[in-house]
Amino acid sequence: MNAKLQGKLAVVTGAAQGIGKAIARQVAEDGATVVIADRNGPGAEAAAAEIGHGARGMRCDVSSEADVAELFDTVAEGKAVDILINAAGIVPFISWDEVDLAHWQKILDTNLTGVFLTSRKATDMMRAEKKPGVVLNISSNSFFAGTPNMAAYVASKGGVIGFTRALATEIGRAGIRVNALTPGLVDSDGVKGSPHADSFDFVEMLQAMPGRGQPEHIAKVASFLVSDDAEWITGQTINVDAGMVRV
Repeated sequence: MNAKLQGKLAVVTGAAQGIGKAIARQVAEDGATVVIADRNGPGAEAAAAEIGHGARGMRCDVSSEADVAELFDTVAEGKAVDILINAAGIVPFISWDEVDLAHWQKILDTNLTGVFLTSRKATDMMRAEKKPGVVLNISSNSFFAGTPNMAAYVASKGGVIGFTRALATEIGRAGIRVNALTPGLVDSDGVKGSPHADSFDFVEMLQAMPGRGQPEHIAKVASFLVSDDAEWITGQTINVDAGMVRV
C-alpha cells in the first residue's frame, strides 16, 4: 500500500460502481479513509465492503441539499474532510430532438448542482476549521469534443470545468485546491450497459495511443491530484483520454 494519503479522510461521490468506485479503491489503497457516497445506498455499502481498508458506504443523493448536509455532518462527526472527489453523474444517450426541460434539469441537478452542493458544504467546513483541503471534480472530455446525443451532459460537464476554475480562484488563499479531471470513453459498468459501448473502435482511432480506457487509468491520476504530490496544482483541468482530445 502506498501511504501518500495516510491520515486523510476522503468522500467520493457516485462511487458504488464505475470510475467512482475505482477512484475510491485507489485512494483507499493509498492510505486514505474513504467514505463512498451514492444514491444507491446498498451499492455504496457493498463497494465499501469490497474495497476494505476501513472504507464506509453511505446513501446520498448529491442533488439533495439535505442529503449532502447529512453526509458531511455524519462522516467525521461534524469535522471537515480532507478530500472531496465529485464523481457522481448521470450519463445519458439522447438525441437533441428528444431533450426537454425535465431531462435537462435532471442532468444538471446531479452533474452540476450536485457538485456545487457538496463543494459548498465541504469547503465551508474546511475554512471554518482553517484546514487545507482538496476538491477534485470529475468532468468529461465530451466537453471538448462536443459529443452528440449528450447535450445536457456536455453542458453540465462544461459547467463543472468553469465552476472548478472559479472556486479555485476564490478559496485558494484558504489553502484549498480545486481541480477537474476529464476522462475519455472508459470501459466502465455504466458504459458497457449503454449505447456508448459501441463507440470504442471509433474513439480508439482518434486517440494518440491505442487501447481502451479503464477506470484504473482515471483513478491513478485522481489519487495523484488529491495528494501532496500535486500541491502546486489548482484551477486546472487534466485530460485523461490517451490523447483523443489535445488541449
